[in-house]
Amino acid sequence: MFDRLSLRSRIFLNMSLLVLIATVLTTGMAIYQYSEQLKDYHGDRLERKEAQIKQSIDYVLRETTYPATTENLGYIFKDEIYEIADVQNQYFNIYDLDGELIKSSRPKFENDSLSSCLSAEILNELESSPNKRFVEEKSLAGDSYQASYVYITDLKFKPIGILNLPYFEDNSFNDMELKEFLMRLGGVFLIMLLIAIALAYFISKYITRSLQTVTDMLAKTDFTKRNEKLHIENPTAEIEKLVTTYNAMIDELGESAVKLARSEREQAWREMAKQVAHEIKNPLTPMRLSVQSFELKFDPKDPDIVKKVAEYSKTLIQQIDTMSSIASAFSNFAEMPAQQNETLNVVKIVKLALDIFNEDYIHFISEEEEIIAKLDRTQLIRVITNLVKNAIQAVPEVESPQILVSVTTEGRFVKISVADNGVGISEGFREKIFEPKFTTKSSGMGLGLGMVKNIVETYHGGITFTSHPGKGTVFTVKFPKIDFGKTS
Repeated sequence: MFDRLSLRSRIFLNMSLLVLIATVLTTGMAIYQYSEQLKDYHGDRLERKEAQIKQSIDYVLRETTYPATTENLGYIFKDEIYEIADVQNQYFNIYDLDGELIKSSRPKFENDSLSSCLSAEILNELESSPNKRFVEEKSLAGDSYQASYVYITDLKFKPIGILNLPYFEDNSFNDMELKEFLMRLGGVFLIMLLIAIALAYFISKYITRSLQTVTDMLAKTDFTKRNEKLHIENPTAEIEKLVTTYNAMIDELGESAVKLARSEREQAWREMAKQVAHEIKNPLTPMRLSVQSFELKFDPKDPDIVKKVAEYSKTLIQQIDTMSSIASAFSNFAEMPAQQNETLNVVKIVKLALDIFNEDYIHFISEEEEIIAKLDRTQLIRVITNLVKNAIQAVPEVESPQILVSVTTEGRFVKISVADNGVGISEGFREKIFEPKFTTKSSGMGLGLGMVKNIVETYHGGITFTSHPGKGTVFTVKFPKIDFGKTS
């Protein structure tokens, strides 16, 4: 899914995601740092409380009249334990070396909830500790608290008891500060996110603008036309390299297009020359044979000499006319029709063009008496004549030949159709039907159709055809007509 996103979307998402990741990491680090600092703070505070109370206990042990032994701890701290707890504002307990509770600074009703004997685990941890101190972490009713255990020593530093100092962690103030800090941090990252979104939008737009320009130019590239080179102001190194490559490709494409066009023109004219030469040779052969035959059989004393000369002349004239027709067809195809626009009644001109044909199977229909268009009269007649000639060549072997020429209006065009029931056009010839090839085959392909297409397109019209082999062909020509219902 991500691979299908545009470059602009990727830049936008990556920058936004980067800010979000930074927000999560920074928040997590802040919370971790807070918890570590809070842990160190409570640990240091517990040590200070413990040191203060132990200092007070040592002072009492120095001033008491009782011997500093384990058995006398209950008497020594009978009242002093409350004074110390009141001064230090901290409850504490005193156990003997076996873990039995001796004295507690808590009120009597709270002493019931205390453990009267320390566990063996606590005693072992305290005994094995290098500094003879053990801190236990517990939780009660959802609140965390610590309990420190340290030996009480006499004046000769001999252990005579165990000092237990419970310490409840009050994090309400710190939690409130953390909450305020996270809210400020969230506000800062929200502003950063908005700035990142804006920057991502403008940066992605700036980066992809040049790419969009290149994309648009590539979409407009036409292999058949001259393409413009790409110019971008202040491009980046990557874009500049892309533009240079594109412009080099355009130069190569232009050279290739020129070479291809030249090659196609040369090939077309070579093909045309071959076919024209072939068609010229066709009448030359019978002319040569006729001359040779006449030369061998010529006898001035022959009583039928006049008749034979007439037949010989007739044969030569026919072949000469054929060659003249070939030359005229080639000349007409090569000559571009001049746009001598005349206001013509197309229906009338088409009827006039059909008058030269004597075939009784040619029929004309039109539902309108007058359809006006601006065309050249001669060129329009040439179009109709060539289409009808092709239709006549397509029906010589048909039992009941039929050719129908119709003129109708179709929107803003005048449509001329020439339909026949002849042999049709095979699939192999359809793509080349309008190519400039000359032939006298009955399929009707030759210079005529190429010339018709040339004329029609010159007058902004179009020519199409449909054909079914063995059933017939319909050629359709469309020219823009004049609509007198609209004013200029």
